[in-house]
Order: sequence, then C-alpha cells, then structure tokens
Amino acid sequence: MDQDERRTVELAKCNADAFGVLYDRHAAAIYRFVFARLRNAASAEDVTAEVFLKALRGISGYQAGERPFICWLYRIADNAVADHFRRQRPTAELSDGLPDGTMPMDDIAIRHLEVEDLWQLVERLPRQQRLAMILRFGQDRSTHEIALVMGKSDAAIKLLIYRAVARLRLEVARRGLAPMPLALAAS
Repeated sequence: MDQDERRTVELAKCNADAFGVLYDRHAAAIYRFVFARLRNAASAEDVTAEVFLKALRGISGYQAGERPFICWLYRIADNAVADHFRRQRPTAELSDGLPDGTMPMDDIAIRHLEVEDLWQLVERLPRQQRLAMILRFGQDRSTHEIALVMGKSDAAIKLLIYRAVARLRLEVARRGLAPMPLALAAS
C-alpha cells in the first residue's frame, strides 16, 4: 500500500470525507468483483453499498500492516456476496453478462464456449476455487494479492487455480466441444 493510501485510510478512521476518497478509488473494482459473482446489476449495486457500509463501520479495526486496503475490501465483499446468496438461496439464478475487466487465461486451452458459458462454469466451482478464479482472471489480481484476500499462501492459491482449471477442462471435455484457446474466448 502506498503512503497516500495509508494516510487516507488513517484519516478515514476519524473523517467520513476521507472515507469518501477511498470509496471513489475502490468502488468500481469492488462492484466488478461483486457483479462477477452475482450477475445482476441491481443486486451488485446493493451488495457493493453494503460492502462500503461495513468497511466504514469497521475501518477503525483495519490494520494497514496486515494487508492492503483493497484486499481487506475484497474480503468484506466476498463475505457480503456469501451473505447475499444465503438470503437469496431459493431464487438465486445465473443470468447473462460478464464482469467488466475479464482477463484472458492465455495458457489454458478450453473447448468452444461462449464467454458467458465459461463464467457460468466458473460459478459452479467450489467457493474457494471460484473466488481465486474471479480475482485472478476477472479482476487481474496477482497470486500474492489473492493470497492476502483469502488468507492463504501463494502456493495454495496457485494450487486452487490449477485445480479450478483442471475442473473446467473436465467439464468442457464432458460436453465434447471443439478446442479453442481461452484467450480467444475472452476477447
């Protein structure tokens, strides 16, 4: 975390205007992350607002040395999305659309799938694998940043992503679709 961010976080602990600066910096990234999970703009807006409300209420307990502020926000967002799904479980459905900022998975060969189909397959992954994939390929976060968000080692994150990719390959093979590099599917 750079010095400006650190100062702004410290100011935000006692000044709502300073928290507004943090909101302006990070709201779009958190919204994209939430939208990637919910696939519904209205719900994503509501959950994003909830994330920042929780962050405002809990910022006094945030310790800058533990992890970057954005990683702390992603952790809050992940929990808020899980809460949303628990509340909505009987009616939760996947809808069309892709998160902004979807990044290609260059070295992974998949079968011929539309991008939305690929993200729907990602949504079926176990929670930890899904979160790692969304942060890596939907939010373009580094392995280390993902490790900080998820409270795991870099090696554990690499393994989660490896296993997620293997599951995706198996699902694509099960469907018997023609090979296509993932980078082409995401463009």
